[in-house]
Amino acid sequence: MVKTITITDEAYKRLKARKGKNESFTDTIIKITAPKIDLTKYAGILTEKEADKLESRIAELRKESELRLEKIRNELRKP
Repeated sequence: MVKTITITDEAYKRLKARKGKNESFTDTIIKITAPKIDLTKYAGILTEKEADKLESRIAELRKESELRLEKIRNELRKP
């Protein structure tokens, strides 16, 4: 089923800035409204080596996120 919604220009700009290159607006809305996962149930299940590897990957992803955030900010600043 398809629904039509009305959003402001500002909301559209923000949504468009969050939308991936090969992603639909529907995909974007679903992605940003997904329920949060309770990570506490996974506490203590990783080995130290796995935890270190995960920590490194998280640092990489944070850098990538910072770059994407800067891109979004630049898009929102455009008239």
